[in-house]
Amino acid sequence: MIKQIELTVEPPKAHDSDTIKKYAASKLKLDQAEIKAISLLRRSIDARSKDPFYRVLADVYINEEPGDLRPQIKYSHLAKDSSALKKVAIVGFGPAGMFAALRLIEAGIKPIIVERGKDVQARRRDLKAIQQYSIVNPDSNYCFGEGGAGTYSDGKLYTRSTKRGDVKKVLNIFVQHGAIEDILIDAHPHIGSNKLPKIVQSIRQTILSCGGEIFFESRLTDFLISENRVNGIVINDQKEIPVDSVILATGHSARDIFYLCNRRNIRIEAKPFAMGVRIEHPQNLIDEIQYHKKNRGEYLPAASYSLTCQVKERGVFSFCMCPGGIIIPASTAPGELVLNGMSVSKRDSKFANSGFVVTIGEKEWKAFEKEGIFAGLEYQKQVEKISFEAGGYTQRAPAQRITDFVNRKLSSTLPKSSYIPGIVSSPLHEILPKNISQSLREALLLFSKKIKGYYTEEAQILAAETRTSSPIRIPRDKDTLMHTQIEGLFPSGEGAGYAGGIVSAAIDGENCAEAAVKYLSAR
Repeated sequence: MIKQIELTVEPPKAHDSDTIKKYAASKLKLDQAEIKAISLLRRSIDARSKDPFYRVLADVYINEEPGDLRPQIKYSHLAKDSSALKKVAIVGFGPAGMFAALRLIEAGIKPIIVERGKDVQARRRDLKAIQQYSIVNPDSNYCFGEGGAGTYSDGKLYTRSTKRGDVKKVLNIFVQHGAIEDILIDAHPHIGSNKLPKIVQSIRQTILSCGGEIFFESRLTDFLISENRVNGIVINDQKEIPVDSVILATGHSARDIFYLCNRRNIRIEAKPFAMGVRIEHPQNLIDEIQYHKKNRGEYLPAASYSLTCQVKERGVFSFCMCPGGIIIPASTAPGELVLNGMSVSKRDSKFANSGFVVTIGEKEWKAFEKEGIFAGLEYQKQVEKISFEAGGYTQRAPAQRITDFVNRKLSSTLPKSSYIPGIVSSPLHEILPKNISQSLREALLLFSKKIKGYYTEEAQILAAETRTSSPIRIPRDKDTLMHTQIEGLFPSGEGAGYAGGIVSAAIDGENCAEAAVKYLSAR
């Protein structure tokens, strides 16, 4: 017999299996010997009362042995006669590309992956260069390289895309490749940027050992198209790779791909996105606000928050909140400044940061309408250029205390920051576009009413957070997931405008791979 129960457990005991079993037996009025196994389904913190506690949802196996609770996918080796195999090019080796490749291998189709950046180990040197010397490698940075933007920028696995695909399968694949099993049950699962590289390497090894191919430092420079059907790609302006279809999973920052599509008359369209700043607080302040105590202790994780409001028909919201994290430079080209946030697995930084952004639509980018389909992208580029100039033409970030930002005055001093390249006091209330700065100012006052203590001179904003999502969508048919104009081309993930995070991108990659399988089987 299996019974599902919910338990309330004190933080020091929430991860102890003996305690969980004892509490389950008590709730079900059983002898502990009758419980053969407990499968935890979900674990979340309830911090609404003075003393926070965990809610644990579990299946209890009573006088019954469970089956395999953590089944693994067995990836078979592709046939050695590669000439008989169908081949799919996957452009981009972020979450969408990785999971598309794994799904193709399951279906017996050979993935040929091209990634403009470097592998995770070689990529580290370029991250050090941007952090310490403000040197931006356009093909290897926090956005581009093996594993995509998520590898070195946090690894949060929370998603609302539960109806788009099998979230549990995605998490199980991460566990199968080295992630801790806690991600299967935590309400807001997180791997950490210190652990993700090894997991990404493990996924790479699975793909290669099964017969897939991966080419690093290989930028897509053209498509091979005949009679509106894609039949290959060109990398680095030299090498042609003939394939049976293409999954385009290049990420939200691969602007050259949008220009390439436009040049080759592959339909693209503008879409709303969001821009703003990174907001940074002392982590102990957020802990005190959320947990109602000055010291959270060793058994509660660094506290997080999520905020949203409407300001004159514009949405303003927190995004990619990183408790116990740091702010990082996510620029992908010289002459721009882009910020993002990350946390390591322990989330033990003294700082909490989050994107603090405003929705951007056609009304906001009207000044750039002469750029046509690229109006929003040009607006995005302008904000990044302004931030770069305000930072002294380096990767230093312009910053301002939020109290000074609201009161429209330059900060005479700034709090300490996690941002390694450094910060410089700047009048962001003047530097940022008026529609963004005005919306952010009003939102800060609204947020101060939602979370007492959030609006404080201890907090500061750094500019600019611009890459929340892509300003361009590559349209596809809702049923076949194929481009509406080019047969055999499957736009996927964040860069195509269909995902927003590691898990949703992974799901979309799987879905596009499945669509490619159906397409190839019907030919």
